[in-house]
Amino acid sequence: MSSSTRHADGDTPDLVCQLDNVQGIVDALTSVRWKRHQDAVVELSEHGIVIIVEETGCLQAKVYLQRELFVRYDYSAEGRPRFGVSLGLLVDCINTFSVSGNSSTIEIRYPGPDMQLLLKSVDSYDACIYAEVRTRIPDTISWDYNFEPAANTSLNFTVKSACLKEAIDDLEWPGSSIQIILQPDPPCVTFRGEGHGDLQIDFMYYANTDLLIAFNCDRRVSHRYKYKFLRATTSNIPSSVIKDNRGSKLTIGRGGMLKVQHLVSVAKSSIAHSNIDPTGYQQPSRIAYIEFFVKPEVDDAGDD
Repeated sequence: MSSSTRHADGDTPDLVCQLDNVQGIVDALTSVRWKRHQDAVVELSEHGIVIIVEETGCLQAKVYLQRELFVRYDYSAEGRPRFGVSLGLLVDCINTFSVSGNSSTIEIRYPGPDMQLLLKSVDSYDACIYAEVRTRIPDTISWDYNFEPAANTSLNFTVKSACLKEAIDDLEWPGSSIQIILQPDPPCVTFRGEGHGDLQIDFMYYANTDLLIAFNCDRRVSHRYKYKFLRATTSNIPSSVIKDNRGSKLTIGRGGMLKVQHLVSVAKSSIAHSNIDPTGYQQPSRIAYIEFFVKPEVDDAGDD
């Protein structure tokens, strides 16, 4: 076998890292998998790994895996290498390392001799699982996802993740759009769907601060979003996030751009519910950050 790549056998790869919570990564990647066949762009840097997926220039999602999540992170590339990969294939491949239900440690290496993404288990004494994921030249990201504040005062609110998912699920009208309204007096967030009838869900800030955890708004704002794109931001939230129910943050930026942020625990199973090791040292939280960017509807823009 010959290779025309610059990474021949024996050359130093761009990245060698090890992760001790496979299920946490599967949860994080699954949360941005809103359809069966989906491509992703993976970007490597000295700060960690970012996975980007998008659809029709109206919806984009990013998974941030910061280097602190890894038990080993050896980065030697210049710049920020990128490669394309099938998201579904990547998720299914990583998931094979946790089928036994145990919290195994995996090593991720890129690139291989033919620019593959290489994965293998490193903590099993009786067997070693090894996988190669073929990569390709990455697609160009079709739109600018740089998020800018709407004004000097941030327009955002934080709601319990389970309640956000339930509200969006309840608002389903086929082919419809969802209107999100923020108003400062009384401080309230409204989700309104229109279809065969009208359905409205109000989150009153002062009425239930356990549900609507935070609220920042100094003027009334209202934007509509295509339901299928809004639903994608919560449709695959992993059960671990729903169970933890920390809270999901929604921010409205310039032009009505909506940013939805979730936090996914990537703590090892044995410390998932306790960040204190046997010596009594309290470990920093190990969290993967998930961000969705949804463009508002303008004159039916974004319709297929």
